[in-house]
Amino acid sequence: MEQRRYCLGLLLLFLSCFVLLSFSGSVVVEAYKNYTVGDSLGWYDTLEKPNVNYQKWVAGKNFSLGDFLIFNTDTNHSVIQTYNFTTYKLCDYEDAQDNDTIQWSSSDPSATTLNSVTVPVPLVKEGMTYFFSSDYDGEQCKNGQHFKVNVTHGQGLPKGLENKPSEESPGPISPNSGDEESAPDTIVPSNFNNPHEESADKEASGSASLSMYWKLKDRTMIVILVFLGLVCLL
Repeated sequence: MEQRRYCLGLLLLFLSCFVLLSFSGSVVVEAYKNYTVGDSLGWYDTLEKPNVNYQKWVAGKNFSLGDFLIFNTDTNHSVIQTYNFTTYKLCDYEDAQDNDTIQWSSSDPSATTLNSVTVPVPLVKEGMTYFFSSDYDGEQCKNGQHFKVNVTHGQGLPKGLENKPSEESPGPISPNSGDEESAPDTIVPSNFNNPHEESADKEASGSASLSMYWKLKDRTMIVILVFLGLVCLL
């Protein structure tokens, strides 16, 4: 009787381990994403669009290397990216260093008509990165047109973004793959190495390897469980 209880206990232990391992094997790294900044509100200050709150928009999102931020705005607003917290707080990049601040899009306040622009910005460096509009002596930045994100490693940079100056990085080719709101079409260089396609290839390869691994592990565990069951019946 004691031996049978011991066998049943051992059988339940192996069964529990089998279930836990099966769940742990189903974890998949997320693909690269495109995030439309501000969703349908776009990239503007609170004087123009009182409802914008970019830090609230950032909350709950996971940003990783290889993701793109899509800025939908007009020629009266600029897109400045910096890794320098002081530059960000001052809302001014005039004294910033070339290696820590990038002007992705400049404004043209003297223009008689405003034109819509879409600015794709790749995330190519881990850690905190800051964005703001510096127009009108930082007035737009001080009126809500700024935010910061923490970029994690994720899958790492895709080949299309490796060893390239950030300001020369190509735009995303699939504008609606990363968020609820679709981004408008962007002009994409013909030599662009789409991170989404590369991600899909890696995922497919990784999934195939994981699938083979778990099939073998499942068979081994089933054999052990069957053996223990037979021992308990004897």
